[in-house]
Amino acid sequence: MPLLNHLAPGEDFPPSSEALAYPNGLLAAGGRLDSATLLSAYRHGIFPWYEAPQPVLWWTPDPRSILLLDELRVSRSLRKKLRRNELRLRVDTAFSEVMKACAAPRLDQKGTWIDAAMISAYSDLQRQDYAHSVEVWREEALVGGLYGVSIGGAFFGESMFSRETDASKIALVALVYILKRNGGGFIDCQIESEHLNSLGARNVSRVDFENRLQHTIAMQTSPDNWTLPASTGELI
Repeated sequence: MPLLNHLAPGEDFPPSSEALAYPNGLLAAGGRLDSATLLSAYRHGIFPWYEAPQPVLWWTPDPRSILLLDELRVSRSLRKKLRRNELRLRVDTAFSEVMKACAAPRLDQKGTWIDAAMISAYSDLQRQDYAHSVEVWREEALVGGLYGVSIGGAFFGESMFSRETDASKIALVALVYILKRNGGGFIDCQIESEHLNSLGARNVSRVDFENRLQHTIAMQTSPDNWTLPASTGELI
């Protein structure tokens, strides 16, 4: 039976070929949640996912769920909602609040992997312009959003939430708008779900994902381009 790799702080990640088949993609345990380790992980297609009191667990599943920007599906009803301009969009004005909202208990989950250590680690990345939040507001109330890590033309989606119907979908449409303007390549959705599939995500093999990733993270983009129109109707 394959043994799980254990990382010392600062140690390089093992090759993805050493990831376990079950649970799918578990590559290593240990290490730190500092910015250098997180950026190294994402550049190699690896992400952290664990629940305290577990050690940090690092994953690279096969297959991998991705969303190519031109394959986003926007339903007729969502287009109508966008055109009504009832909601407002912002970027990076409430990053920690978005993470905390994503961490809130949900009916289909027993707990959350987004704890105080994760919020602190990704907030550090946000201050370095590597992590971003896309926020959906009704007046001054945060009603939906998402957050993730941006390197080159790749966006590694971490989580999203809705306090109103379709608010997280609107955040995703807004994210695709930004990435297309920046010449981005794809959104890493990590693990397949029916919800993401309905929006256009699809599975690719780990090898395919890693090949796409090396090309995409080398793209030159600017953090100054992380802006959105104030109203949702301008997204379509």
